[in-house]
Amino acid sequence: MAEAPPVAVFVGTAAALLSITSFAPQIVKIVREKDASSVSLRTYVVTVAGFSCWLAYGLMIKAWPVAAANLACLAMSAAVLALKWRYGRKEDVKDVKG
Repeated sequence: MAEAPPVAVFVGTAAALLSITSFAPQIVKIVREKDASSVSLRTYVVTVAGFSCWLAYGLMIKAWPVAAANLACLAMSAAVLALKWRYGRKEDVKDVKG
């Protein structure tokens, strides 16, 4: 695979860092308030599934930057999902579990 131009590396790195850190404010808010009732459970279930697919794709095509960025995003979005289950309204959790 050809080496990417420096501007592409910069844009890719910026995109990965912004994507990964985008979950931090939500995590901090939930932990501080011990309340995740305003977080959409379905949104984060779909988000975790999406990042899982991106991670699998990155691994399958051996695109390590794609895999690494999506592994980090998966961890952050899974943390929000776990906090939702811990601090969310019981009705929300029952709704997804069936």
